[in-house]
Amino acid sequence: MKKITYLMMIAVLGTISVSNAQAQNQECMTNLSIFSEHVKVKNYDAAYEPWKMVYETCPTLHRATYAYGDRILKDKIKNATGVEKTAFIEDLFAMYDNSVTHFAKRYSKESVAIRKAMVMHGEKMGTDDEYYKFLHMAFMGDRDNFTSPRALYLYFSSLVNLHNAGSKDLQSVFDCYDDATERIEVENKKLLDVISKLQPKEEAGTLTSKETRALKRATTNSESFGKIAGSIDTKLGELAECENLIPLYQKSYEAKKNDITWVKRAVGRMYSKECTEDPMFVKLVEAQNALDQSADSEFYLGILKQKVGDTRGAVAHFNKSVELESDNYKKSNILYKIAFMYRRGSKSTARNYAQKAINANPSNGKAYLMIANLYASSANQCGSTAFEKRAMYWKAANMARKAGRVDPSLRGRANKTAASYIGRAPDKTMIFNNDMAGKTVTFNCWVGGSVKVPNL
Repeated sequence: MKKITYLMMIAVLGTISVSNAQAQNQECMTNLSIFSEHVKVKNYDAAYEPWKMVYETCPTLHRATYAYGDRILKDKIKNATGVEKTAFIEDLFAMYDNSVTHFAKRYSKESVAIRKAMVMHGEKMGTDDEYYKFLHMAFMGDRDNFTSPRALYLYFSSLVNLHNAGSKDLQSVFDCYDDATERIEVENKKLLDVISKLQPKEEAGTLTSKETRALKRATTNSESFGKIAGSIDTKLGELAECENLIPLYQKSYEAKKNDITWVKRAVGRMYSKECTEDPMFVKLVEAQNALDQSADSEFYLGILKQKVGDTRGAVAHFNKSVELESDNYKKSNILYKIAFMYRRGSKSTARNYAQKAINANPSNGKAYLMIANLYASSANQCGSTAFEKRAMYWKAANMARKAGRVDPSLRGRANKTAASYIGRAPDKTMIFNNDMAGKTVTFNCWVGGSVKVPNL
């Protein structure tokens, strides 16, 4: 009898527990709905209490608790001061950690490390060492998902600051620079693929509303990556000049000469900084070719041939480089480099290679900018009158603008370049005095083609 009574009591208690859990869960569901609606209209104060109830009582109910909780707590931090602000920051960091515990498929320890570093930096509450440790862990642990432009810059800039303070060596700065710029290039390539696919539809007026949003998003993000890439280059500054590069590579060569990644990066950096006259460049190129006979090594062998005046040999290596490369994006970059090598000699040859670069990758804005520069630098050789010569700047400006359209990461630079060319083109007074409004100027020099004069 006692046993039956005991079992009945357990059953009753179990029913009560289930009922309480169901009621509690229902209350959480109600509060989830309430705070979600408040967050959608940015009423974060009203969202806080119902959010807190769900977060503390039903932490596994829905990932929106963490996605919206991020906005709610950041608003609290923004509007708080002193001890209260610190407490909200601690709450935010604790929530980040819990998001990994309860929604591991959505949140990772690497993504949380990035978030913490960015909050600390934004609130000016951390050190360069702390930023770097958080971000280095995140980058090394999951670099494929390290896609925030601002985080990439903080990762690199904090390391440079540590180097300048004497706690990090120069090689680690270069390694981080290469890692960061490679990530930018990879992410921007994805964006450019979207842009190149949708721009023709935009010009034809056939974009859907979804595609319009996708194009706008890709364009904005590409511009952001372009700005960050420029900031990273500026931060690197004089650290990458030849007087620093050459001694470092001389010192590290014997230990690193069989490390193909190190060798390729060293060659690329010496080339980009025009340190190609030093014997160390020759040594590194030969080492790269011995380790990895590829499109890149053929290109740099062409540079060596060109340095000794063997133009035919250089062209043979350049063309071999293009033949070996199967990836159109990389092929375009090689063709651009070849065009760059010719820019001070044969401008027509440089344009031909730049155009090939564009054919391989229509989003290669750098190639458009190079052609624009080639046109602008030929103004005095193209035309029999001052008006005709200055008209060349319109053609150059048009090409510069196109660079910004096909590659938004270059838009700031492209627009600035175009504006400088427009400033050199005939002004309204000159157009009026020459009676050229709306007419066409034809170029009989190597540039060819024509440009239409603006109407007054």
